[in-house]
Amino acid sequence: MIKFIDVFAKMTTDGIPKPISIIWEDGRTFEIDKILDIRKKASTKGGGAGTRYVVKINGHEKFLFLNDYKWFIEVD
Repeated sequence: MIKFIDVFAKMTTDGIPKPISIIWEDGRTFEIDKILDIRKKASTKGGGAGTRYVVKINGHEKFLFLNDYKWFIEVD
């Protein structure tokens, strides 16, 4: 399943958006500890495609996607 979320991100001089933190629907903010990988990829848990960011949040690896200016994350 996927969940659309708000994301704080910065745009690099190369034009690549880099997520810094995510904001959950209840208002909690989670910092992204590290970006492990960035590539074009489809979500396997709920459809949708775009740029997939493999990120670490609180020591957990998550898939975060950017598709047409909308961010979503795969959830269990």
